[in-house]
Amino acid sequence: MVNLLISQSRTLTWGWEVGMAALAWLLIPLMAAIGAGLWGSWANRTRKVRGDGPELIGYARFCEVMEKSRTGS
Repeated sequence: MVNLLISQSRTLTWGWEVGMAALAWLLIPLMAAIGAGLWGSWANRTRKVRGDGPELIGYARFCEVMEKSRTGS
């Protein structure tokens, strides 16, 4: 019975520091989850849709250059 009372009195004196330490350890995963949510929403944002035009034009230019280098040598 005496040990129980002594442990409770220690809890009262150490309670604030232990509570703050527990809060800090709980805030770390909370901040990580919020950061992951923000990053996920940013990564999944809708972007301006471009057609295949620029890629096809670049590929056509690449093919022309490759054909010129074959015929020139």
